[in-house]
Parts: sequence; structure tokens; C-alpha cells
Amino acid sequence: MFKYILKRIGYMVITMFVIATITFFLMHNIQGSPIEAMGRNLPKQTIENYREKYGLDKPVTEQYTIFLKNAITKGDLGASYKYPGREVSSIIKETSPISGRVGAQALILGIVIGTTFGIIAALKRDTWPDYVVSIIAVLGVTVPMFIIAAILQYFLSVKAGILPTSGWGSFKYTVIPTIAMSFATIATYARYIRSNMLEEMGKDYVLTAEAKGVSNFNIIRKHVLRNAILPVITLLGSQIAGVFTGSFIIEKIFGIPGLGFYYVSAITDRDYPMIIGTTIFYAAIFLVSQLLVDILYGVVDPRIRVANTEGR
Repeated sequence: MFKYILKRIGYMVITMFVIATITFFLMHNIQGSPIEAMGRNLPKQTIENYREKYGLDKPVTEQYTIFLKNAITKGDLGASYKYPGREVSSIIKETSPISGRVGAQALILGIVIGTTFGIIAALKRDTWPDYVVSIIAVLGVTVPMFIIAAILQYFLSVKAGILPTSGWGSFKYTVIPTIAMSFATIATYARYIRSNMLEEMGKDYVLTAEAKGVSNFNIIRKHVLRNAILPVITLLGSQIAGVFTGSFIIEKIFGIPGLGFYYVSAITDRDYPMIIGTTIFYAAIFLVSQLLVDILYGVVDPRIRVANTEGR
């Protein structure tokens, strides 16, 4: 397992290098100057001064070499164009915990409720609880997140007045965004858990356990649920990354000063360092989460650990 992890880390480093390189050159091949986009009426000399300050007057290959050297040796992703005097790495450090807080709450809420709904739907197949869960799952997948957010804002903030409409502060400011972001996760886990449990409940080992007199509760708890959850663990990879990336739309709607909010602004303002730095951060989180999911597979199912060992 240790060698396997080292091998995966090596692949992650190579992947990060490729992503950083592609993103850098794509950004710098876009027509027009980001400095001009920031202030179209700036005097020509001022634009030239900004270009020199940010190194945009140098050849792209030289800019890339400087960027790569600073990123590897210092962890320096450059300075933001839109926010003068602020480093991209410091903005990520300040804002990612905010996105992570809302995203983690939404993920935990979605997994708990979605798994519970999936179990209930499987055990009560073709009854009204199963139909209700199916409707919730369809709505969670098909209805856009911003529509759910708007509905929650209207009823919980405008009508009931029990929660703030937008802004950032105490826990109450995270309630509506958390619920809105959790709907898709609830729907996904409910569908997968229901489907996997029904498949497992029809297998021979369940019939054998029933024939031996094992109670339905123990069959579900010790065998069916454990095997049904395994395929769902795969979903955690992208969703763990979503904990930190958050939802760009949700952060914009509720005025949450998270990383997604800054990322959208960076794209609008062509803030190249911010776009590149944030993309690298998102990629790193996603790759690390995939590695953690693979390790979790081995913890949940010892057979996978054996297969990995034999594969080496």
C-alpha cells in the first residue's frame, strides 16, 4: 500500500505540472491585454508601467519559467491584477476555508440525508416512501441550484424572516446556502444507495443468510449496506473537492466571500494569476481527494487491499 501511495503521488505531481502548464499558456494566449481589460481608459504609459510591474512585457516562455520557479520554490502563485498588493496564494488561504465551511456542511448533510432516504426507499420498495424519495431525487437532479436557492430565500427569509437573505457572518448565514447546495448530493446518494441495496438484496448470500436464520436487521447492517456503500464511495472524490471549491453560483447569490466568488470575478476581469492559481488549487484538491477515496476503499473492503498488494 505504501508503494502504491508513493506511485500515486508521483502521478499527481506530473498531472499538476501538466495542468499548470496548459492553464498558463491558455491564459496568456487569449487575445488582448488583461491590464487594458481592467481599465480601458488608462493612459498608454500607465498600461506600460503595469505590464512591466507584472512582467507582462517579457516573452511568454520567460514568464512561464519565472512562474514555475516561484511556484515550486516559494509557493508563490503571483500577484492578483484586480486586487493590487494581494498575492494569489494569500487570497486562496483566506477564502478557501469559507468555501470549505459551507461546502463541508452541505456534503455532510447531503450524505446523511441521502443515505437515509436511499435505505428507506430500498426497504420500502414500491410503497409511498419509495415514491417520495424518487420524486426528491428527480427534483434534486433536474432543478437548478439557483432556483432552489431562490425558493429557500423567498420562504425562509422574505416570508418567514427567520434567516438572513444574504451576507456572511454567524452560522445562520450558512443555513440556506448549505441546504441549497445539499439537494444535489441528497438526490445522488438516495438514488445510488437505493439501487445498490436492491441489487445486493437480490444476491445469493442474502438468501443464504436468511435461510440460516440471520435477522433482517443484521443482514442489512453487516452485509447489504456495507456492500451497497462501496460503489458510492467513488462519488466522494469529486464531492470532497467540491467542499473547498464550493458553488460559484451559490456564493454569488448569497454574497459569500469564498474562493468561488473570487474565481468568478477573476474570469470576468481576466485576472490571469488568480485564474491560474485557483485552477491549480482546485486540481490539487481533486487529486488528493481521489487518493483518499482509493485509500478509503482499502479500509472499507480488505479485498481491495489484497488486490493492490498482489498487483504490485
